[in-house]
Amino acid sequence: MMRDQKLTEKPLALRLLSRISPAHTGIAPFIAGFMLLAVLLVTLLSPWLAPHDPLAMDPLLRLKPPSPEYLLGTDGYGRDLLSRMILGGRISLLVGVSAAIVALALGILIGLVAGYFRLADAIIMRAMDALMAMPSILIAIALVALNGPSIGSVIMAITIPEVPRVVRLVRAVVLTAREEPYVEAAVALGSSTPKILFQHLLPNTMAPMIVQGTYIVASAILTEAALSFLGAGISTEIPTWGNIMAEGRQTFRINPWLVLWPGVLLTICVLSINLIGDAARDALDPRMKKREG
Repeated sequence: MMRDQKLTEKPLALRLLSRISPAHTGIAPFIAGFMLLAVLLVTLLSPWLAPHDPLAMDPLLRLKPPSPEYLLGTDGYGRDLLSRMILGGRISLLVGVSAAIVALALGILIGLVAGYFRLADAIIMRAMDALMAMPSILIAIALVALNGPSIGSVIMAITIPEVPRVVRLVRAVVLTAREEPYVEAAVALGSSTPKILFQHLLPNTMAPMIVQGTYIVASAILTEAALSFLGAGISTEIPTWGNIMAEGRQTFRINPWLVLWPGVLLTICVLSINLIGDAARDALDPRMKKREG
């Protein structure tokens, strides 16, 4: 019977898509998805969509107001703001998605071990508690200062504080799932530990991890912007939304658009990701299914 249930059950992605509809979640997630898709397409096509070279400096064009040629104006080095925002979005999104993938991969692996092995649980969770006791922004600043301002070091600095949150979530799911009859049956039949972990327990973590992944992406984008704004992020030679705002704050009173437009784009992107994450949470929440049933 269990085998028949697995054969008739839809894959997680199809179940998620079937439940995210205006009737279930409202129109907001669809607007957010459209806006996020537009940002992704623009940033991915930045080499062809950028109207000017985002790295080209011209002192004669510095701090130009918005005009037909420079739609959002120029910065203090005469670089086109719109072109830099388009290229900067690619870097910011790359950092966010990469940090989420690495944090989820490490957190799921460690969480499976902590939730299934009681002795490892005590050791691992004390280490996770120690990491969570430290402010994540301070950990990020220390790691970037130690390894230098590069994209790789920023991704690592953002990933490490996120791992304990993923570990705790996966561990909680595994602690419940390991007591289920099908897991006990697998143990009684002599299934290997890796098979139990990755075939029986891992699928139970996929739904909450999809939701958690969206929040990590949004948090990582904000953290990267905060680090760059504080001068502890990616090198200023590489445009990101945080770097653009950090450079614009020096002339904010005279040219507020240098901070305003990157901030608006950052807000739209993060808000869209959070709305999509909320919709995914509602679609995958069993309590929502019971209320609708």
